[in-house]
Amino acid sequence: MIPFNVPPFIGTELDYVKQAIDAHKICGDGRFTKQCHAFLEERFGAQKALLTTSGTTALEMATLLCGLKKGDEVLVPSFTFSSTATSIVLTGATPVFIDVRPDTMNIDETRLEEAITDKTRAIMAVHYAGVACEMDTIMDIAARHNLKVIEDAAQGVMSSYKGRALGTIGDFGCYSFHETKNYSMGEGGALIIRDSANNEDAEILREKGTDRARFFRGQVDKYTWVAYGSSYLPSDMNAAYLWAQLQEADKINDNRLAIWNTYSEAFAPLAESGRIEVPFIPEGCVHNAHMYYIKLRDLADRTAFIQHMKDRGVVTVFHYVPLHSSPAGKKFGRFHGEDRFTTSESDRLVRLPLYYGLTPEDQQSVIRAAMEYFS
Repeated sequence: MIPFNVPPFIGTELDYVKQAIDAHKICGDGRFTKQCHAFLEERFGAQKALLTTSGTTALEMATLLCGLKKGDEVLVPSFTFSSTATSIVLTGATPVFIDVRPDTMNIDETRLEEAITDKTRAIMAVHYAGVACEMDTIMDIAARHNLKVIEDAAQGVMSSYKGRALGTIGDFGCYSFHETKNYSMGEGGALIIRDSANNEDAEILREKGTDRARFFRGQVDKYTWVAYGSSYLPSDMNAAYLWAQLQEADKINDNRLAIWNTYSEAFAPLAESGRIEVPFIPEGCVHNAHMYYIKLRDLADRTAFIQHMKDRGVVTVFHYVPLHSSPAGKKFGRFHGEDRFTTSESDRLVRLPLYYGLTPEDQQSVIRAAMEYFS
């Protein structure tokens, strides 16, 4: 059986985890956490990076730092993971679901302005499959309406938009280092902060509401509870695991891109004939090969394809059920305008195996099995 995903593993992870244990510093903000922070800041030109326990908690921190509260509204795509909307709901605000573009499956920037009300406080841009949203337009709309912008770049580590790393363009950016992502620490994430004025509030929020970070910098003689917060910082053992992969970030990225490009070349004839649709990369966007998907004719076609691949030992999977049609989406949010593409396009989309270390032989088996279906 060829799995859909295998968590990345470089080979030095265990040694680094042991070093964290031997240093008797396995809680948060140890040596490896700081090295990961430095990498993210230097590599991506980020003003401030803070590792978190997950991409979900990075999103929670971002919504809290935006000051969202009950009665506020946030514009967000419906085609995304539950964490995107949950982070909004936890503040008491309402997610207002916006239709997606069928070419990238990202939020349709042309539908944003008409959805803005006097309650709108933020836009949450989700960079699906590591392909950037149309950020110039989104940032322009946000500036004209005095809105915050949160980038859900959970899938976007190593991707960029017009030369800028995803996650560094909006007010806050959120990465995920879950085992399904290009770089992993098992469970983990990171918050990227654009404005240094938010740094101290973020540190306090991340450290259970205390000014512990200021204490360790020698700015206060003792630390105490100063504001609302939670435990959002991960163990240094998790950071040690991630550090091994960040050191080989380009190697992992190049390997995934090679796999993505092989799929792209193999399926180009089917796309040109109109039998399937394949990922679209807009001009100015550099992607990270987070996933390779194809779109079939409809739900029935996709269901038959998934079963066909399973019968041949290949795991392929669909993706999100649109949030506005979910029980929680109906309870906590609302869809703005017409659902022209979100549901119909999500019903057609299927993801193929793509992970660091997928062998050329296994990838060719995936391609052959797919071609059998289409023949």
